[in-house]
Amino acid sequence: MSPTTTTEATAPATPPATAAPKPRRTVSRDRRGRATALVSHGLLTVASLIALFPIVWLIFLSLGPDKDDYLHPGRIFDKMTFSNYSFVLQHTNFFKWLESTVIVALGTTVIGVAFAATTGYAVSRMRFPGYKKLMWLLLLTQAFPIAVLIVPMYEILGELGLIDSYGALILIYCSTAVPYCAWLLKGYFDTIPIEIDEAGRIDGLSPFGTFWRLILPLARPGLAVAAFYTFITAWGEVAFASTFMLDDQKYTFAVGLQSFISEHDAQWNYMAATAVLIAVPVSAFFYLVQRNLVTGLTSGGTKG
Repeated sequence: MSPTTTTEATAPATPPATAAPKPRRTVSRDRRGRATALVSHGLLTVASLIALFPIVWLIFLSLGPDKDDYLHPGRIFDKMTFSNYSFVLQHTNFFKWLESTVIVALGTTVIGVAFAATTGYAVSRMRFPGYKKLMWLLLLTQAFPIAVLIVPMYEILGELGLIDSYGALILIYCSTAVPYCAWLLKGYFDTIPIEIDEAGRIDGLSPFGTFWRLILPLARPGLAVAAFYTFITAWGEVAFASTFMLDDQKYTFAVGLQSFISEHDAQWNYMAATAVLIAVPVSAFFYLVQRNLVTGLTSGGTKG
């Protein structure tokens, strides 16, 4: 009798249980996010306070009735008044200054943006001899300081009979604003597809018709940035306005402010009140168009 063999089913060997990994001591993502947000908000708050302090300080000094209150600002709390504002509005040529400033600023904005837009579009779309050198030449004009330019400009304007005229300031401000705005708008026009120009040519539009009817409507945010920069440049410029404007009926705000300073005295309370009044229109305008300004700056800074 042969021995019987039994086959035993052998179960596969189970691997040994591995030990669970120990949790790492890491800062949670939410905690890191809160810490980053706290630091960034703290830095932004400090930066905002630094930026706003001169404005708040100027408004505070404008409420002091005496010209020497800036030496003892703590005394202003007990005698705050709006008398400085009423004096500036009623007993100075403030509204004449406002009229002159608006004429110069608007004239500079319209003429400057027109030249900058056509120059930027031409360099962006057309390849004429020296187009790159033209843009570098415009950039080079920004390298000369105002002190170097005043004397030759005064002689040129004197020969042309433009001293003490709005045209002189508009011409000079355009010469400083157009180069920067041309670079700005050239970058913005680069973001507009060239196929739009080709479609306009197919429809029978001239190069200027394409620029006027198709490109400019698409470039409104960039034009808004250029116009605002040009307007601000003309609104607050001091050196050229105080040199070329002689008639007190044609003073701009920059020159009018200097009327509060004499050889032996300075009426700082009236100067502070006037400065606040000057800043109100520009601040209101900036608040109304800030969304378009941000769009224009971000769009002009990218290509494609």
